[in-house]
Amino acid sequence: VTFFPDVLTLPAGGSATFFCNISMENDSGSEYSLNWYKEINHSQAQKIAEISRNNPQTETEKYLLTNYTPAFKIEILNLHQNDSGSYYCGLITFFEPDKVMESSRSRLVVTAAPEKTNATDEPEVEEGNSPDLIKAVILGILLLAGAVVLLIFGYLTVTYSRGDVQKPRSENLPAEEKRPVVSVSTVDYGVLQFQQDQCTQIPSETRPVDQTEYAIIVFPEEKPVTPERGKKHQD
Repeated sequence: VTFFPDVLTLPAGGSATFFCNISMENDSGSEYSLNWYKEINHSQAQKIAEISRNNPQTETEKYLLTNYTPAFKIEILNLHQNDSGSYYCGLITFFEPDKVMESSRSRLVVTAAPEKTNATDEPEVEEGNSPDLIKAVILGILLLAGAVVLLIFGYLTVTYSRGDVQKPRSENLPAEEKRPVVSVSTVDYGVLQFQQDQCTQIPSETRPVDQTEYAIIVFPEEKPVTPERGKKHQD
C-alpha cells in the first residue's frame, strides 16, 4: 500500500488531494475496505473516511473518495488550518487470515487564506491613488483660478490704459504740472479826450459856464488771465 504525494502545502479555503495505491498478489474477488486516517499529536490515529471495493464513490461534507481500482483518491474539501497534519491509508482484507496493511505517512500543511485577488485589489489601488487624484484636482482648480485672476487683471489694466489715452492731455498731467486757471480782474486807466471843433470857436463870453459832454466806452470781452498772461501784463 502506497500513499502520495509525500507533502502538500495549500492555502485555507482550497482542497487537498491524496492517492492510495494497493497491490494484491492473488485477487480472488475477496472483499476489502480502504480506510483513511489522520494522525493527531504524532501518535493517536483518527479514522476520517472509508470506501469499499465495490463502492465507486463516497462523499461527505468534508471528504470525497473515488474508487479507481487499484488506486483510490481522497479529496479534503474546504481546508482549514486545523486540517494540517499527517495522513495515511489502511487496507483491510476479509479473507483468512484477516490482514491489515498501512501506507506511509504524508504531510499536509494548510497556510493562511490568501489576500484578495487582483480583481478585488483594483479598488484598493484606486483608493491608494485617491490622494494623488485629489491633489491633481486641487492643483487644476488653483491653476484655473489663477488664470481667471490674470485675465481680469489684464482686462482692467488695458481698460485703464485706454481711459488715460482718451482723457485730455491736461487731465493726464501730474497734479504738480497742472496749471490752474486764475481769473484776474484788472483796471486800466486812461485819459478820455474830447476833440473840439477848431473851426468854430465860441467866444468865451458866449460859452456856457457849465458844459456836459457824453461818450460811450465799449470794453472788449475779457479772457481769463493765466499766470503767464498775468506776468506779461505786469511786465
